[in-house]
Amino acid sequence: MHTALLLDMVAGSFPDRAALGPSAASVSYGELAERARAGAVTVEALGEGSLVFIGLNGPTLPVAVFAAGLLGRPFAPLNYRLVDEELRRLLARTAPSVAVVDDDMLARVAGVEGVTLLARSDFEAACLDPANRAGELAEVEPDIAVLLFTSGTTGEPKAAVLRHRHLAAYVISTVEFMGADEDEAALVSVPPYHIAGVSAVLTGVYGGRRVVHLPAFTPEAWVEAAVAEQITHAMVVPTMLGRVLDLLQARGETLPHLRALSYGGGRMPQPVIERALAMLPHVAFVNAYGLTETSSTIAVLGPDDHRRAIASDDPAVRRRLGSVGRPLHSLELEIRGPSGEPMPAGAAGEVWVRGEQISGEYLGRKLIRDDGWFPTNDSGWLDEEGYLFVEGRLDDVIVRGGENISPGEIEDVLRAHPSVRDVAVIGLPDEQWGERVAAVVVADPPVEAETLADWVRQRLRSTKTPQAFFFRPALPYNETGKLLRRALRAELAAPVPA
Repeated sequence: MHTALLLDMVAGSFPDRAALGPSAASVSYGELAERARAGAVTVEALGEGSLVFIGLNGPTLPVAVFAAGLLGRPFAPLNYRLVDEELRRLLARTAPSVAVVDDDMLARVAGVEGVTLLARSDFEAACLDPANRAGELAEVEPDIAVLLFTSGTTGEPKAAVLRHRHLAAYVISTVEFMGADEDEAALVSVPPYHIAGVSAVLTGVYGGRRVVHLPAFTPEAWVEAAVAEQITHAMVVPTMLGRVLDLLQARGETLPHLRALSYGGGRMPQPVIERALAMLPHVAFVNAYGLTETSSTIAVLGPDDHRRAIASDDPAVRRRLGSVGRPLHSLELEIRGPSGEPMPAGAAGEVWVRGEQISGEYLGRKLIRDDGWFPTNDSGWLDEEGYLFVEGRLDDVIVRGGENISPGEIEDVLRAHPSVRDVAVIGLPDEQWGERVAAVVVADPPVEAETLADWVRQRLRSTKTPQAFFFRPALPYNETGKLLRRALRAELAAPVPA
């Protein structure tokens, strides 16, 4: 099955149901299918290669996704927030290609060899042209559905390959066909070039839920859209949720129509989700853990898991608020040690997964094994009930005197201190121990470093107590909510100029 067939199934069964946009001017599923076909005809006439998308969220994004599927071409959304030089270099890697670009971004990418540019406004107009809607498309055998470039926080971005079979397997195994009620609406605020942005298009369409795109996230715009459009479902990254809660609290507002809120894309501080559960008791919260290479979600902490954990006096159950839940029924997950050996419950190691939705592939490079298992490079462990706790990237593990130290464990302890608003724990070079533990802290009210050191020392052993503290007004995150831990490490490990 290919992605365009998902839309065909819905448009053929429920052509008049609202699919995209605000309720006052929504696009139906039948209309979305017509626009996608006309878009495919337009792109086919312009040239070969991938269909690139450079621009803000909006109804044009799903049209482009399905147009690429109809053509059997890869859909490649690029990060428009990159500086011009990096964006042009990334665009050049897609050649030959046709790029749909927001009108005000065209000048940034003009003249890239092998790339045909199509202004977003022209693409939108072409999708409404009766001649294009009547055009014929050749039958194709689609293979690569999406190319997603890594954020590029370290080194040259890699292009993750997601084939149609991977995305279709994920959608069909996790979403009930047209299972949404007609009054349901999903607010999508993650950027188009994130796997969550792509999967939101596919799962929203297959489930029959109207999708409202927020062009760019601010807490004010998010709350206003949620209220105005009577949003019932939404997905945010942890930093977004904290800012939304701050705004709701400041305004004394709530979100009466919201039924379900999923979060992912980074570690959720336990105080934030506890606050969310208290402020929005009518909302079903879901923690979704996944990677680009796994076609989105591979483990879920569901609403009942959240409710049981927050209400429990058992530390083992309460601790599950900090987990990412249990693996999807459609795949296998194991924790493995350095030699690939399976680890018992409670023992940390690398998270490995296997299933139909797993790609584990980059252009020119496969990480997935011949037997289907994919090493995620995430460090984690499973408790006795199969709940997965992800501690961060293996690359971020601090090695001090031969001991592996998880930054996440120390961060959780520090976040429990009443003065700590945010924290990142990193390893810095040390001549004697290889690495020393350091903490970068956002504190309000101010707190002494020794006070925080004592706080950690009383709860963890001394080797895990940070030997250095750095205080900042804020920590660096990228636009998808991921902490730029490596940027902090590079900055703080750099030698001081003479």
